[in-house]
Amino acid sequence: MGLFNKIFNREQKQDLDQGLEKTRSGFFSKISRAVAGKSKVDDDFLDELEGVLISSDVGVDTTVRIIERLEKRVARDKYLGAEELNQLLHEEVIGLLTDNQTPDFERFEAPGPQRPYIILVVGVNGVGKTTTIGKLAHRYKDMGLKVLLGAADTFRAAAVDQLNIWSERAGVPIVNKGMGTDPAAVAFDTVREAKTTGADVVLIDTAGRLHNKVGLMNELAKIRRVIDKELPGAPHEVLLVLDASTGQNALEQARAFTEATEVSAIALTKLDGTAKGGVVLGIADQFRIPLKFIGVGEKPEHLQIFNKREFVDSLFAGTAKEHQ
Repeated sequence: MGLFNKIFNREQKQDLDQGLEKTRSGFFSKISRAVAGKSKVDDDFLDELEGVLISSDVGVDTTVRIIERLEKRVARDKYLGAEELNQLLHEEVIGLLTDNQTPDFERFEAPGPQRPYIILVVGVNGVGKTTTIGKLAHRYKDMGLKVLLGAADTFRAAAVDQLNIWSERAGVPIVNKGMGTDPAAVAFDTVREAKTTGADVVLIDTAGRLHNKVGLMNELAKIRRVIDKELPGAPHEVLLVLDASTGQNALEQARAFTEATEVSAIALTKLDGTAKGGVVLGIADQFRIPLKFIGVGEKPEHLQIFNKREFVDSLFAGTAKEHQ
């Protein structure tokens, strides 16, 4: 078992490294230009580094915190050269994310211990919400869990159809009442079906409209109420799905949804197709909500558990010589 885990972890690391290639190459080409020819950390260098971090979609607030940490560090540690600076930056980014004190994850595990475990999935249209549900269903089923899907995004026929496709692909049942049905009623029926059939995990899709925050809040609140009525204490998790390729827009969506409902975990998709992966640092830093999943490819296994140290190690692998 230990050997299997070791091989599996190596494969995950390779997938993560490949998924971050566009971000890493863009990020470190900028970092390298900022470091080139520098013999000390002065105000000019810090200004240049600040511009690099902001242009890499790390976000202003997180960038300021990174610069402040680096300033304090070089005030007490002698700066020797580019390699040392990269290592200091590496360590301070990990330290920043660790200070957040949200849980860190090492492996993909069964949710719980409640059964059925209800996961309400939220996010705007187009972020990969339904695809994330399908990948989670596939992975949970592979773990031997009994999975049920709920098609409560009834405002778009495409969403219902797409979830049906994932249901067939993953080989798991779905509660689907069709387009135009009351989303809360679909959620209620899904939870009732889960109790009747002995499902372990329930994944409920929701509409992704964000043009009216009050309407969104009311709609999600209604869904939560009817779920709790059928199964007190549920939903056990509200998973917010964000698209990394939207950069700073992902941060704004996170703010809007966390104001509208009680988000308990975040999934960040499409990291493999963008150079804007620096947004991961901003989201992991600015929200006291676990960043639980990241998407680094098309396959179900490419939806990975987010581990702060593994992510930062992979991001800095281009200069830290961490590939073996």
